[in-house]
Amino acid sequence: MRKAPSLPTSNSGSGRALDLARVLLVHGDLAPRLALQTILQAGGYSVDVAASPAEALSKLDEGRYALVLSDTNVPRNVLAYARVKDYRPATAQVTSYEPSRKGRPAPGRHNLSIYTENLPNLLGEVAELIGLRACRRYRPLRAVI
Repeated sequence: MRKAPSLPTSNSGSGRALDLARVLLVHGDLAPRLALQTILQAGGYSVDVAASPAEALSKLDEGRYALVLSDTNVPRNVLAYARVKDYRPATAQVTSYEPSRKGRPAPGRHNLSIYTENLPNLLGEVAELIGLRACRRYRPLRAVI
């Protein structure tokens, strides 16, 4: 009897058989970083964390990520560096506070809030960001006439 091939398992501690995507979380504060990491892992994402911009840049050089989430207090050069990588991950800033501004952010800017009332929507917003980036990355080529 042939043995079925085994599926890759998660090494992020999420307890799921497969991870949806790999996320780099850059946050300087321990409590929000652990909360976000736990929420993302529970949602099936493989999460690498960085507590400083230098650590984030090092991780971006070592691996490939579908999404880079950065605290609003982290310098923007971390997200800029992620955007110039050849695999072009989705990027967003995340805050632990309720946004003061009403409405959607400017086009091309993605800000996620993790205040208590928004937690149920967080995983949906993460999936949407990764999906939008994947659609732009794998657009079919236009036919030349």
